[in-house]
Amino acid sequence: MLQLPRRTLALGRHTLVMGILNVTPDSFSDRGSYFERRAAVARGLEIEREGAGLLDIGGESTRPGALPVEAAEEIDRAIPVIEALRRKGLRIPISIDTTKAAVADRALRAGAEIVNDVSGLRYDPGLAEVVRRHQAAVVLMHLRGTPRTMQKLPQVKNLLPAIRRGLSASIRRALHAGIKKRQIVIDPGIGFGKSAGQNFEILKGLPSLTRLGYPVLAGPSRKSFLRWALSDLSKTPFRSKSFRHNRKVGNSVPEELLFGTAAAVTAAILNGAHIVRVHDVRQMVQVARIADRILSP
Repeated sequence: MLQLPRRTLALGRHTLVMGILNVTPDSFSDRGSYFERRAAVARGLEIEREGAGLLDIGGESTRPGALPVEAAEEIDRAIPVIEALRRKGLRIPISIDTTKAAVADRALRAGAEIVNDVSGLRYDPGLAEVVRRHQAAVVLMHLRGTPRTMQKLPQVKNLLPAIRRGLSASIRRALHAGIKKRQIVIDPGIGFGKSAGQNFEILKGLPSLTRLGYPVLAGPSRKSFLRWALSDLSKTPFRSKSFRHNRKVGNSVPEELLFGTAAAVTAAILNGAHIVRVHDVRQMVQVARIADRILSP
């Protein structure tokens, strides 16, 4: 069970799909398609209709090389969207993707119920207290360095033990601050300071992280390690009329990573993930449902 301020979420029987809504001008996945407020609100409501159990809203890009933005700018991007979605009757829990206490506080007061912190409570010493005071849930992610530096750091050997140590340290910070065990989710940070090959190691090794005793979130959606694994297929790219609205992303377009994402999401669920964080909600809800059937007794 995951305890939120106003409700409890059951975890384990069915995988929760967390839909991603980036309200930034420089998202790696959509290049700012939902930076405009009206488009963001419309997409948030659509994510719920497509079957997501959670909505994750972020006002600061965490793509490799991304520069930080001030809290005031992040608040201006994300909070009006949260407020508008609640006014329009969005029912599913909202997660605020932030590392800043000031942003989290405003988001939780506006109607968010989860803080998704890629730093694992390492960046802002006031963030844990905000989570505790609001009795919110928190996602603690493993990240080496910062989004600006993470892909430049030397590769870590014995990755899974290093991730377990990092997550254990984040859990201790949370518990020490008064956050309850039932409010905590852990995330190994696929794509955050890990090599392409190591991200597959994480997917394979998720069972070792579930033994920490906390629900696990996995976020492989549209990540570059999928493009790396599929690079030899790039001369015959997939095209589908139903996805023509998607914009190009770097050297590929999102739909070319759809099936790779589906495979990675399936692997994550079969290896113990309780929550999967994705861009293509409608398709990944189907993937999660089939994977859950495979696991059902």
